[in-house]
Amino acid sequence: MTAPPDDCLARNEWLCGAYLSSRREILWDAVVQHLQLTVAAVLIGLVIAVPLALAARHRRWAAGPVLGVTTILYTVPSLAMFSLLLPVYGLSASLVVAGLVLYSLTLLVRNILAGLRAVPEETRQAARGMGYGPLRLLLAVELPLALPAAMAGLRIATVSAVSLVTVGAIVGYGGLGNLIYSGMNTYFKAQVLTASVLCVVIAVAADLLLLLAQRLLTPWTRRQS
Repeated sequence: MTAPPDDCLARNEWLCGAYLSSRREILWDAVVQHLQLTVAAVLIGLVIAVPLALAARHRRWAAGPVLGVTTILYTVPSLAMFSLLLPVYGLSASLVVAGLVLYSLTLLVRNILAGLRAVPEETRQAARGMGYGPLRLLLAVELPLALPAAMAGLRIATVSAVSLVTVGAIVGYGGLGNLIYSGMNTYFKAQVLTASVLCVVIAVAADLLLLLAQRLLTPWTRRQS
């Protein structure tokens, strides 16, 4: 029995509007989970990366170990990383978030540290001459000037996290990766293509939003360009 000429689902076509209309809630739930996992991982990674970068900046002996460990973590294959974390977190969303946090550290720490190191020493000396203490110097001078480099790392880490979330499908928490994985197993073309395109859209949208935030937070860079 042949499929009706207007039934793209029955014909298993790559482009199928009927898939979007009939699976709207499934797609929405997958997108929400994808965003939740990405945002949680990037924010936790940022919270950990900032103190590590500050420690590496103020204690030179710590820079080597910090950068070395985070780089090694980044080289671990994702499947191996999740396997190593499995005894700790079990088959849960926390397992995926923890893995993504570890992957994000090398990108975030390196760029934050590079931004801090790029702050001119004469700028620091001038701030100290104006009575700035260590904390005020960090918050009012060093971190703002390091922001462009830090935001560059944050953008890369976010886009990478959007991509790596899909690997979480192996434990059932992969957002759109769940749809890609199941679609590949059943050769459901419309599902694979739609979920893949949505991943790209999320990555591009996140990168553009962070770029906009960077331009708003660093108006002096716009004047220089």
